[in-house]
Amino acid sequence: MDEETIQKLRRYAGLLGAANAKARLTGPSDPDTLYDEHITDALAALPYLPENLSFVDVGTGGGLPGLVWCICRPAARGTLLDSIGKKIALVAEMAEELGCSNAEAVNRRSEDFARERREGFDIATARAVADARVLVEYLSPLVRAGGRLIAFKGKDANEETDLPGSKWRILGLSKPELFRYSIAGKERFLVIWEKIGPCRRRYPRKPGDAVKSPWWF
Repeated sequence: MDEETIQKLRRYAGLLGAANAKARLTGPSDPDTLYDEHITDALAALPYLPENLSFVDVGTGGGLPGLVWCICRPAARGTLLDSIGKKIALVAEMAEELGCSNAEAVNRRSEDFARERREGFDIATARAVADARVLVEYLSPLVRAGGRLIAFKGKDANEETDLPGSKWRILGLSKPELFRYSIAGKERFLVIWEKIGPCRRRYPRKPGDAVKSPWWF
């Protein structure tokens, strides 16, 4: 990354820390900690992001990883999605202050948004949202065939993705690949699924069903 991009990411860390005083967007409020542990975490996916792509960040919270990706991929078109209006309003303010005209902040549930923009994105992502098996029901309906899903997971990633390939194909997905890395001494994983076909039309179901009635059983 060039110096201008690094400085913009540092500025984002400061804005995010200040925004935490208005609404709990992410864990710490200290800008250095936010940069070293959260923004750096979002950067782990950059090798898997083409320069010109459309993506949706589901449950974006304070804009992680979506705003980081918009800063680092200025030719990308990012939709930052969250069901909590106060959070998404703060994300929109930060995007404007950072000059991220390629970021669109949307206050919607992913289940509803998927009906409007079904399979309309190159990539869908989420960080610290849900069990990977639950998460893909939210993400897969948003991604076109030939695209991919990227999830940021912790030490339970192997357990959460331990399903046969035939199960993943219900949602039009390949068996996931796991890429291990470390942030602040903590083991982390990027979990990446390729979208190999259309997601069955019944998904996503109404809010709450993904947790109450697992699709893979």
